[in-house]
Amino acid sequence: MIALPLEVVAEIVGGRVEGDGAGVVVDGPVVIDGREAGPGSLFVAFVGERTDGHEHVPQAAEQGAVAVLGTRATGLPTVVVDDAQDALQRLAAHVVAHVRAAGGLTVFALTGSQGKTSTKDLLAAVLGQAGPTVATHGSFNNELGMPLTALRVEPATRYLVLEMGARGIGHLTELTDLVRPDVSLVLNVGTAHVGEFGSRDAIAQAKGELVEALDETGTAVLNADDERVAAMASRTRGRVVTFGTAEDVDVRLEGLELDRLGRPRFTLGGAPVTLQLVGAHQALNAAAAAAAAQVVGVPLADAARTLSAVTGLSKWRMELHELPSGVVLLNDSYNANPESVRAALDALASLGGVRRRIAVLGEMRELGADSEAAHRSVGEYAAERVDELLVVGRAAAAVHAGGGGTLVDDNEAAVAWLRAHLRGGDAVLVKASRGARLDEVAAALA
Repeated sequence: MIALPLEVVAEIVGGRVEGDGAGVVVDGPVVIDGREAGPGSLFVAFVGERTDGHEHVPQAAEQGAVAVLGTRATGLPTVVVDDAQDALQRLAAHVVAHVRAAGGLTVFALTGSQGKTSTKDLLAAVLGQAGPTVATHGSFNNELGMPLTALRVEPATRYLVLEMGARGIGHLTELTDLVRPDVSLVLNVGTAHVGEFGSRDAIAQAKGELVEALDETGTAVLNADDERVAAMASRTRGRVVTFGTAEDVDVRLEGLELDRLGRPRFTLGGAPVTLQLVGAHQALNAAAAAAAAQVVGVPLADAARTLSAVTGLSKWRMELHELPSGVVLLNDSYNANPESVRAALDALASLGGVRRRIAVLGEMRELGADSEAAHRSVGEYAAERVDELLVVGRAAAAVHAGGGGTLVDDNEAAVAWLRAHLRGGDAVLVKASRGARLDEVAAALA
């Protein structure tokens, strides 16, 4: 973060300094986990249902924190406020505005029902070759994650990449009111969180808030292959850049092929790309990243070279492991919705030279009234593409009902089944919503 005296932090957030804050300067990372503090850190203490952050101030101090932002005095100089989350957001808005006013900072915001984190990682890699870049860690994309990312901006930062998730209409407006984007990228409108929104049209309404946040100098980057996203062109005051497979898009994806391990080869505006990531869906994510980077002058040829060099994404997202046993493991266990599961199954099906393709699938959460039908449909889709289907947990029983295979009660049983049945030459995909914790299954195999 930019260096700020603690008294100035208090002025920005409308708080008061308790303790001896004279001469204290915050010039390290802003954190909400005391274990992540470092020299010069500001530790933000939240009071939750199960834990009180103020009790972890000593741990933060041991790690180098020099001050606290919280709702009561602590053993460190503390900026006391009524609402720590509001104060954190106000501080982030100030820091971004300050660096932006000094010139040179461009803010990218991206959203979509699936592919957000992978695309964010790809875009950050491309922009990182053009200048100092700060991007969301993992999928830390909510009302806490977004300001914590923004607060990592320093005076030299040229690009800030913010992944933004929405849980309802108005949520993205709240986030973009804090940090206004210069470039808004919308990937797709699927069924993730449809249980919270009620319909895909409502999801489209919410996602479109990202382009409505642009002023006349901004740019909306839209997926022309998704009709609900393409329709958002009418909702922005900024200019529109499109990407996709149609002939009339600004950044066109052509000639898509997959190698033996399901890694895409294609061209973007004629520039060749050979991804080291698994899954045909990654090609469109790469096109989105290239289109967004082109807005700030990154040539497609340069973007293509960087995209071809990316070897990994955020944790547990289409991680490819070739195990000593000869088994190929695709760990995509971080999250799941019907569209992302189908894309992962397609990636598994595209692998060449394998003996059997085995899908380990668990529950997809937040699907509302359509949950059972969505799970059954995914099972049916899997049955057409894999040799063995292993369904984990009774909450995912509809996947088994649709696709057959084997249903086990929990992760321990899944690991036992896999250890008994996997052989060299097999390829196995692990995929479910985060709450199912199928990362434990992947870890046991790896």
